[in-house]
Amino acid sequence: MTDAPVEGLVDAATLAGIPDEFQRLWTPHRMAYIAAGPQPLRDACPFCAAPQMSDEDSLIVARGTTAFVLLNLFPYNSGHLLVCPYRHISQYDEATGEEVAEIGALTQRGMAVLRKVSRCDGFNIGMNQGHVAGAGIDGHLHQHIVPRWTADANFFPIIAKTKALPQLLGEVRRTVADAWHA
Repeated sequence: MTDAPVEGLVDAATLAGIPDEFQRLWTPHRMAYIAAGPQPLRDACPFCAAPQMSDEDSLIVARGTTAFVLLNLFPYNSGHLLVCPYRHISQYDEATGEEVAEIGALTQRGMAVLRKVSRCDGFNIGMNQGHVAGAGIDGHLHQHIVPRWTADANFFPIIAKTKALPQLLGEVRRTVADAWHA
């Protein structure tokens, strides 16, 4: 190994600018998940904590009376929203009529906003209730709104278990929140 400088390399910050045969997929928001591990999700409910924080810090894009909308911290696609009741309930049949109605209305509004700001072609909408059903956070009910585009499927998720996300979460939150009230 040599300490000789690489031609054209000023410092480590410019390393990614040197052309080579590799494509780089930058997903810096994933490091928070990797570094934290699963324990924080066992210690505290992130959906109960989110409304106590600023909208920017919690990724909340809209607040209703009984429910709120925030970006998924670990999205399947850019703009992946979650609609959560404020109450800590785990099953849809535990929600009041008012909560069900507001979750539905916020879901409809979320779809309209995502169509406007991201020009998506469709959506996956659903709730995974219980760990066995695939809920990552099974103690707090939440509905997913995942925007989809005609060409959004590629080999990354299948071969590399990787999802390419073209925007950082803060940028997406700002865009969706600004359009929510427009």
